[in-house]
Amino acid sequence: MNKNIKLAVAGAVLALSASAAQAGIIIPAGDWTLDIGGNVNTYVTSTRNTGTATTGYATLWSGSGQGDALFNPAPVPNKSTANITTGLLPNYLSVSGSTRQNDLDVAFTISINPGSSTMNSGIQSAKQENRQAFLTFGDKSWGSIKLGKDLGIFASDAILNDMTLLGVGSGAGGLAGNTTTTGRIGTGFMYADWKAQAAYTTPNFGGFQATVGTTQAWDAWSNIVAAGSSAGDAVSGGRGGSQNAYEGKASYSFAANDVTGKIWVSGMYQKVENLYAPTNASTAAAAYSAKLTGADDNVWATDIGANVNVAGFGFTGYYYTGEGIGQTVQMNGGFDRAGKTRDSKGGYVQATYVLPTKTKLGLSWGESKLEKNGSGDTMTANLEDSMWAAGLYHPITKHLNLVAEYSDVESKYGTATAKGRTGSLGAILFF
Repeated sequence: MNKNIKLAVAGAVLALSASAAQAGIIIPAGDWTLDIGGNVNTYVTSTRNTGTATTGYATLWSGSGQGDALFNPAPVPNKSTANITTGLLPNYLSVSGSTRQNDLDVAFTISINPGSSTMNSGIQSAKQENRQAFLTFGDKSWGSIKLGKDLGIFASDAILNDMTLLGVGSGAGGLAGNTTTTGRIGTGFMYADWKAQAAYTTPNFGGFQATVGTTQAWDAWSNIVAAGSSAGDAVSGGRGGSQNAYEGKASYSFAANDVTGKIWVSGMYQKVENLYAPTNASTAAAAYSAKLTGADDNVWATDIGANVNVAGFGFTGYYYTGEGIGQTVQMNGGFDRAGKTRDSKGGYVQATYVLPTKTKLGLSWGESKLEKNGSGDTMTANLEDSMWAAGLYHPITKHLNLVAEYSDVESKYGTATAKGRTGSLGAILFF
């Protein structure tokens, strides 16, 4: 499997003692070496939704719900849903090429990412992503440069070390028919997402490596709407502002006797301009005349994490904090209606153990919190999304893994609580 697909499944590889990621299909082609790789996965899921249909801000059972543990579309309380769907990883087909020319290592990657689920008779789902389209060039003596679309830099190690990357995690009840579920996204870390970028990565200095880059700026947006009103949070137009975003990461990987591990920090910064308070959340793009005076602001976030493996045990700890970054997906709900940034924070802990049968057992807990501002914020309480997850990951061949998971997602807003409990069973095949 090529290094770029390994990036997408690195967390899954860490969660398995077996070699889930083998070399892909290697094809010599003149000056180039082509590498075709990817994965196919499908899971049978059952989700039970319980809780209170609240009437306060950020109503837990209405709206598309990306601010509340990604119940999307909104589930019906006290109802069960059964689905057959793709997991946190979409199905993946990647074509990469590499060559050495003029003392440079030159490479490219393009991928397509279809889902496994359809929802309507006679209609095949059009759900598909194109997550990667980038080129790289460099040399081991001075590093490499990447240009194109790939996994974001900030928070990338958080998702790559999440054990549910091999399975489903949250979102199975509301995201059937989509390309993926959500794993632990929004219940322990922000989604790194797939971003257009220009980035530089240093050589590996005895385990230390760093990446810095600029990424496409995004608009601030929100689907968190005050109950009984069509007026939502402040949002922005014009691609977020006059500057690109900036992201960076530094990590140190180590190995000593039977102990291996990695420590990392990362961060992002973006200036947001053209903030306005839409009069109707569904037609916000038409509300530029309502631009908030002096409401341009800065979004930033930073994180720290570590993964340690010894004698079959694996431990991961992670924490993030930021302002204006929002909840679950970046820039969602990060600004209140007055254009003031809200604080975000969260993290997760995870423990795994590999049995003599090579089956990996995993248990994790995480939480993401979006905090209201002072008395002027239409949010009257903090929004807290958390999830317990337990999983069994068993390699029946070096490429094929059976996965069984259970997750318990809880979304709290003041005294209101919504829950989604999901059991899943399926398989993921790497090639």
